[in-house]
Amino acid sequence: MLNSGLPGRMELRLAELERQHGLRALGRCAGVDFSSNDYLGLAADLRLRQALLQGVEECRQSGSTGSRLLSGDHPAWSELEAEFAQFAGTEAALFFNSGYAANTGLLSALPGPEDVVFSDALNHASIIDGLRLSRAHKIVYPHCDLSFLEECLARHAGVSGARIIVTESIFSMDGDRAPLPEIFSLAERYGAEVIVDEAHATGTCASQGRGLLAEAGLEQRAMAIVHTCGKALASMGAFVCGGAVLKQFLINHARSFIFSTAMPAYVAFQIRAALRLAMGMETERKYLAEIAEELRSRLRTAGFHSGTSSSHIVPVMIGGNEESLRLAGVLQQLGLGVRAVRAPSVPVGTERLRLSLTTRITRNDIEALTAALAAELCIMGGHD
Repeated sequence: MLNSGLPGRMELRLAELERQHGLRALGRCAGVDFSSNDYLGLAADLRLRQALLQGVEECRQSGSTGSRLLSGDHPAWSELEAEFAQFAGTEAALFFNSGYAANTGLLSALPGPEDVVFSDALNHASIIDGLRLSRAHKIVYPHCDLSFLEECLARHAGVSGARIIVTESIFSMDGDRAPLPEIFSLAERYGAEVIVDEAHATGTCASQGRGLLAEAGLEQRAMAIVHTCGKALASMGAFVCGGAVLKQFLINHARSFIFSTAMPAYVAFQIRAALRLAMGMETERKYLAEIAEELRSRLRTAGFHSGTSSSHIVPVMIGGNEESLRLAGVLQQLGLGVRAVRAPSVPVGTERLRLSLTTRITRNDIEALTAALAAELCIMGGHD
């Protein structure tokens, strides 16, 4: 018999997850890694390690000793924030300890009870949680549905507070892109502000890796831009970029900033080195786009559907937790590090293999992956 109370409830919920093939476990990815967010391959770059070691040597302290508002500030952070703001094309930037902390801090602090926030249905969990913590009225619009968004904006045109549209630029599970020019056009028409999370576009898109807002020339029109460092920049933390007033506001109101111990200052050395390296990696960005397009083409030929992907994130739509897990297991046995993404992380019926490409993946790796998937489809009877 299960224990009563909270322990019993936890056991029941875990048992239900296991029954639905949704139970998660920790583990390293073996073989050719198709799950990594290290898009530019910088995580193993010796220059990045040397920059970190230089920071450890120069900073002398291995810990920050407190939040930046108490004892944990260091000139390295202010210098890095100024450099990152220049990269982002904004007046200022503020560093948070993670992308999750950046989104929850920004979105729980900025919107007030008189405001209305319009959030894309496929926005990241950190955006969802930040908005849950806010006191704003929240409207979730269907993924990239501009007609629905415009209807909502028009319906709330008379509200006394602000209207804020929140979207990712590249969506983390589908790998498609938000229609940013059209969103900003709607925002202008209805007097709304826009917040964009560039997590998967930072370092990978546009000249110098400045992201999709910069590519569209929209960076100075955004209320706030979130750039993370834990993906293409192979570091940690995230920056909220925007005006100087926004930065000062967040320093005073973002709880995930105020009540977090600062990162050790030597981390700033690693991030600065990663940023400077990434800005010069135009050849790598071009290669990443090429192999992503090649992968989508091969998947189509093999009879698989990659949804609306137009980036280095390429889903293979399977449907069903059990079948997604089985296919991932087959590929892992072949030395291809592929992970299944299951409900409830994605909507029921859209379970998938999520392929995340990096510059360390070769064209031969892509050929091997698609050949293995095609062979499995033949076994399942998907081909004549």
